[in-house]
Amino acid sequence: MAEPLKNLLHPALVKTMAEDIAANTGAFDKARFIDLATRDMQQLELMQRSIQIRDALVETLPAEFAEAAAILSASLPQNGDSGLVGWALLPVSQFVAQRGLDNFDLSLVLLKELTPHFTAEFGIRPFIHLNQERALATIGNWTTDRNHHVRRLASEGTRPRLPWAMRLPALMRDPQPILPILTALLDDREEYVRRSVANSLNDIAKDHPDLVADFVAQHVADASAERRQLLRHASRTLLKKGHAAALANFGFAPLSGITAALNIQTESVDFGNSLAFTLAITNQGAASQQVMIDYAIHHRKANGGLAPKIFKWKSLTLKPRETVEMPRQHAIRAITTRQYYPGGHRLEILVNGAVLASGAFQLVMP
Repeated sequence: MAEPLKNLLHPALVKTMAEDIAANTGAFDKARFIDLATRDMQQLELMQRSIQIRDALVETLPAEFAEAAAILSASLPQNGDSGLVGWALLPVSQFVAQRGLDNFDLSLVLLKELTPHFTAEFGIRPFIHLNQERALATIGNWTTDRNHHVRRLASEGTRPRLPWAMRLPALMRDPQPILPILTALLDDREEYVRRSVANSLNDIAKDHPDLVADFVAQHVADASAERRQLLRHASRTLLKKGHAAALANFGFAPLSGITAALNIQTESVDFGNSLAFTLAITNQGAASQQVMIDYAIHHRKANGGLAPKIFKWKSLTLKPRETVEMPRQHAIRAITTRQYYPGGHRLEILVNGAVLASGAFQLVMP
């Protein structure tokens, strides 16, 4: 069984944090910090543990933020030496977000310093929310930083809908202020950074689909393979939804003479096994056509209704009068992100975003 996520923050890590901080100040009460940070820790989940450690930092570091920031900065690894790294920095970034809002510029400097050792994408968001223009003026300069973690912070920290983090309503309403940051990082040499850019654009597409489709159109012409991959990943939500302009950006025109026949081999699926089906797709037209094939499984919910989940499948070019047969196995087994319920489910085949075939199957639970 996988280790519970909450155990990323544990008593031994707290003790190491205490040692790292105490090594950089003579006034740090290690025992009190450890006691406050680990109290009833076993009963707490990951973010609860992080908040408790943050609160212990608030209680034991100097009340003057500039003094506390200097200690935390000195406690980061210096020239390859040990120091605060990894998950220990999650509560540190939360400390900065809580205590440092009145020390705006100093806080951004500290978050930039710690992000090479653990992402500061959560800690930076309250500063963007408080004063977006001021924060983005600084963050925009990070797109040319030598450290790829800092460059990624510029894109990941400004994502309007960053998972696990506070949303940024102003950027959800108007994402234009972060487009220069994303544009500057489109051709970053690190895939780690480019993927963050794609995820930010995908966030924006959920609220402003036409804006992202237009953005991609402006940057996809003569794009390198890496940039094209980024823009395709950025368009994934739009492509799944059949957004016409997004499809056109990647050569997928409206369908003409494309037909699909679906054969579900396992009309009754025992939980833990796979749904087996075959698709026969035909181009009945006189010209070759590019097609993007996805499928949606409409899962049964607790209330008896159905909710679709779209899965990527394959893109191909169909020649005139050509038929391609495609078998598929889709595993239906226990996963942490879905609760399965027995009964009727539905499978749909989407081609360039349009539903061309569908069928039903039953899910049998043990």
